[in-house]
Amino acid sequence: MLEPLLGKSITELQAVAAQVGLPPFAARQMADWLYQKNVASIDGMTNLSRQGRERLAETYEIGCSAPIDAQHSADGTVKYLYQTKGGGFVETVYIPDGDRATLCVSSQVGCKMGCRFCMTGRQGFQGQLSACDILNQIYSLPERDTLTNIVFMGQGEPFDNLDEMLRATEVLTADYGYQWSPRRITVSTVGLRKGMERFLTGSQCHLAISLHNPFPEERAEMMPAERGYSLSEFLPLLAEQDWTHQRRLSFEYIVFSGLNDSPAHARELIRLLSPLHCRVNLIRFHEIPDTPYKGASEEVMVWLRDYLTKHGVTATIRASRGQDIMAACGLLSTAKKNEQA
Repeated sequence: MLEPLLGKSITELQAVAAQVGLPPFAARQMADWLYQKNVASIDGMTNLSRQGRERLAETYEIGCSAPIDAQHSADGTVKYLYQTKGGGFVETVYIPDGDRATLCVSSQVGCKMGCRFCMTGRQGFQGQLSACDILNQIYSLPERDTLTNIVFMGQGEPFDNLDEMLRATEVLTADYGYQWSPRRITVSTVGLRKGMERFLTGSQCHLAISLHNPFPEERAEMMPAERGYSLSEFLPLLAEQDWTHQRRLSFEYIVFSGLNDSPAHARELIRLLSPLHCRVNLIRFHEIPDTPYKGASEEVMVWLRDYLTKHGVTATIRASRGQDIMAACGLLSTAKKNEQA
């Protein structure tokens, strides 16, 4: 099996060049073809010698593969299905919004975290994505040239695949890579502290925490990961950081009727989050089969937003996109497709 070039750092590309007898500067040329020119094949790297390209193609390939399916929402959202190098399947969501276009990328096939309200969590964990698999969701996206932002909020827990996620974000932000500002990238986590520590020191991308309940016991009922990665472990770490500059900290909060939408929950959110320079994104719950959870009413959503903001914690209600194609928050799943493979 040929090894993909997509996802390799400049150091790794230098090793590739040495291996196939290309001069050291060929690493920069390969990076330019990969991350700036989006080349489709090694033969397309025309400033490499013909013999060099032939030797390169004996061992390597670009590693890109087009999506195998696309579903289009009435609101313009598009959900793409990709097959990974390991034979699994992941979904990626393209969300246009005026002059902005956000891509919601996946980091794993399925997820280990088991959140009760999430279709991906019900799928279970089926495999890690390589940096190539992660970047291919961008590389092979038909609308890639329109992208303004990327969020690691698709299938999987990014900090449970930390090495490959950081390799991908390095390529996205490096001068040899896509040259994106890290301010265009947000990585979401349920709160894996060790991964968070490495991310905070090794990356400048924005951080989003899937919170959903401020009381640890109640959060554990909704999110079993709370038992291993508790609020009490990671909130002190966040309090040590300087969030007053361009790097943004946000908390994702799906609002459930009668479960986490009471005045007591609002007051506890304020107590926990007011010491942090952050914002809360309130998210409408999109119901999934066989769940006891119900979404809060619009009136409650607006009340919670206004209450938090009035008491010093900036809150917004996130617009719901792609619900008609099962592309909204918590709805991504490739369980059936993986079972058929």
